[in-house]
Amino acid sequence: MENPNAAAPADLHGIEEFLRSRDAADLAHPGGTLLEHLIRVRHRLADWGAPYEVQLAGLCHAAYGTDGFARSLLSLDDRPVLAAVVGERAEALVYLYASCDRAATYPRLGGQRRPVFTDRFTGTGHDPATEDLRAFLEITAANELDVFEHNRELADRHGAGLRLVLEPVRHLLSADAWEAVRRGTRSRPAA
Repeated sequence: MENPNAAAPADLHGIEEFLRSRDAADLAHPGGTLLEHLIRVRHRLADWGAPYEVQLAGLCHAAYGTDGFARSLLSLDDRPVLAAVVGERAEALVYLYASCDRAATYPRLGGQRRPVFTDRFTGTGHDPATEDLRAFLEITAANELDVFEHNRELADRHGAGLRLVLEPVRHLLSADAWEAVRRGTRSRPAA
């Protein structure tokens, strides 16, 4: 039986070429280039069984820059361009991820009430749908774990913080994603 979450190689190749045309292969990032990082994030999401649209969002999650990676590949005016490449759902998830004001949003994850996301581009708050929140959290975990695997200093400095952010919402993560966070954010012995 064919896996409905399996990505079509031609589609992925075209998206990777699009990212390459936007200089993703020329930007340094922990573990090589931004493009290499984006591809690894997509692979991790696929390994966790994420829906295809979430995998595509993971592949393009830095298109508009992020709160942790300022360099963008596209301007916000180019949202229709990215939507034409990856589809409207995946583009909307890319925007959700890129627009997250982490300092304002992360402390609101968990708790009794639904989190209010603060959009760092507009300053407005919104309450994402549960499905979007799940996708955001999976992309967050995949992204940060890849960075930590390729930069021990960042892992040592921020690994415990990632676990603290995600632990209250672990019920929204896939079992594979939570297990990876749990394993990937353990304290490491000093070298």
